[in-house]
Amino acid sequence: MSYPGYPAYPPQGQPGHPNAQPSAPAYQTAPLSYPIYPGSTAPQPHPYPYPPAQNAAPYPNSSPYPSPYPGANPSPYPGANPSPYPSSNPSPYPSSNPSPYPTSTQSPYPGSTQSSYPTSGQSPYPSATHAPYPGAVSVYPQAGGSYPGGPAPQPTYPGSQPSPYPTQQPYPGSQGSSPYPSKQTAYPTSSGPHSNMGHQSPSQYSQYGNKPPQPTLRPANPFNPREDAEILRKAMKGFGTDEKAIIQVLCNRTNAQRQQIAAEFKTLYGKDLISDLKSETSGNFERALVAMMTPLPEYLAKQIKKAIDGIGTVEETLVEILCTASNYEIKCITAAYMRLFGKSLESELASDTSGNFKRLLVSICQANRSEIFQVDQHAAVQDAQALLRAGELRLGTDESTFNAILCSRSYPQLNHIFVEYQRLTGNDFETAIRNEFSGDVQEGLLAIVKSTTNKSRFFAEEIHKSMKGAGTDDEALIRLIVSRSEIDLGNVKEAYGQLYGRQIQEDVADETSGDYKKALLALLVGNVH
Repeated sequence: MSYPGYPAYPPQGQPGHPNAQPSAPAYQTAPLSYPIYPGSTAPQPHPYPYPPAQNAAPYPNSSPYPSPYPGANPSPYPGANPSPYPSSNPSPYPSSNPSPYPTSTQSPYPGSTQSSYPTSGQSPYPSATHAPYPGAVSVYPQAGGSYPGGPAPQPTYPGSQPSPYPTQQPYPGSQGSSPYPSKQTAYPTSSGPHSNMGHQSPSQYSQYGNKPPQPTLRPANPFNPREDAEILRKAMKGFGTDEKAIIQVLCNRTNAQRQQIAAEFKTLYGKDLISDLKSETSGNFERALVAMMTPLPEYLAKQIKKAIDGIGTVEETLVEILCTASNYEIKCITAAYMRLFGKSLESELASDTSGNFKRLLVSICQANRSEIFQVDQHAAVQDAQALLRAGELRLGTDESTFNAILCSRSYPQLNHIFVEYQRLTGNDFETAIRNEFSGDVQEGLLAIVKSTTNKSRFFAEEIHKSMKGAGTDDEALIRLIVSRSEIDLGNVKEAYGQLYGRQIQEDVADETSGDYKKALLALLVGNVH
C-alpha cells in the first residue's frame, strides 16, 4: 500500500521493507553506495567507505577535509611508518639543521652573523671592550673600525694600561657605523720601513720625562659588578648613607668597571645609579661621584659645554682639555659632544671664540696631528728656522706658521724642533711664545709646548693653580684628578712634589674637607701598589 507523496516500500523480503530480516550492512566493498530508494536516479558513492582498505588512511585523500596527520598516507598510531611523531626527516620539530634556536654560529636576529648569547669563555658582563648596555651596533671605537676622514691612531705606551676612553658605546639603541675612530697604536711594528722593534726610543716617552705614564687606578681584580652594586644599594638604602662604602667601591674601580656596576644596579633594582647617588649626596662630593660615574668623553664634552655657555668663556678649561689631547681623545670628545648636544664642537668653538685663539682651536679639532714616533732631524731643523723667521726675525708675528707647526707635528718631532730652536737662538721655546703672543692664544700654545716637553709637569701646575689663592676651583680640581687617574696621575704626583716640595695629597687635604676630601685622596692613592 502506498500513500500519495511518499515512496512505496520495497518488495517483501527486500532491504527497506518493514518486515525485512537483518542483512549485511548497507556499506559494502567498493564500489559502494547509499541504499537505493525508489525515485533515486543513480547510485551515489559514499564519501567515507567502510571498512578501510588494508594500510589505508581512515579518510581518503579525496576527502574535502584535510587530514590532521602529516604525510600522504600515515597511520594515526605510534610506530607506524611513516609516523606522525617527530622524526629526523621531515620533522615539524626543531632539529639540528636548520634550527630556529640560537647556536654559537647562528643568530635568530636579522642581519646578525653571530649569536647574541654568551658562548664558552665569554662573560655576560660588560667589560672594557664590551659595551655595558645592549645596543645593535656599538658607536665607541672598535678594533678595525673607521672614522670619517680616515683612521685616527691612538698612541699607546709600552707597559701602559688601557685608556679610560671607552672602546665601545655604552648607549642603548645606537645604530649605524661607529662615528668614533679605531683605536690603533702609532708605534713602529716589526715590519715596514720604520721597524725598530727591540730598540725603544726615549722619544716614545717624551711627554712624561722619558718615563712610562703611571695611573693611580687600574682595573680591580678580582671584580664582581653585581656584588659592588649590592654594596652600593645597601649603602644608600633606608635612613642615612654609608659614604665610606661608596668611596671604597667607586674610588677603587676604573671608569669601565663603574659602567658595569651601573648596568648591574639598574638590572637588579630598576634604578639609575647616578640618580641615586645624586639624591643621597650633595655638594662637591656629589660632583666628584658624578664625574667618576660618567664615561670620560661625555664628562669632558659636558665640561667644554659648561665652559662656553653663558656670559663669557672659560678659556682655561678649553686649553686644558683640547690642547693636551691626542687625536683619538679629541675625536671621542667631539663625537660625544655631537651626541649629547646635537651640535658640532668645532662650530660651537668657532662661534664662541675669535682671532688666533679660534684658529688654534679649530686646527686642534681636526685631530690630524702626526702620531708617528720616528723623528726627522732634518725636518726639525727646517721647522725651527721657519719658526724663527716667523717670530724673532721679523716685525710682528706670522701666527699661521706657529699654528701650522704646533698643531700638526708629532710630540717627539716637536721636542726636537724646540731643541733646534734653542740651539739657533739661545732661548727656550716657551720664552719665544711669551714674547710673540698674548692672551688666550698664548695660553693655548704654551699648553701645547708644556704638554709636549713634560705633560706631567703641566697637569701638576694646573692642579696647583686650582688650589692656590683665595678659595679653591673645585670644578677644575675634580676634573683634573678624575680625568688623569687612569692615565698619568702617578707621574703628576711625582712632578708636583718636585715643583712645590710638598706632596699633592697634603695640599688637597688642606683645601678640601669631608667626604669630598676622602674621595679625592682615595683617587690620588689609588689601587696601584
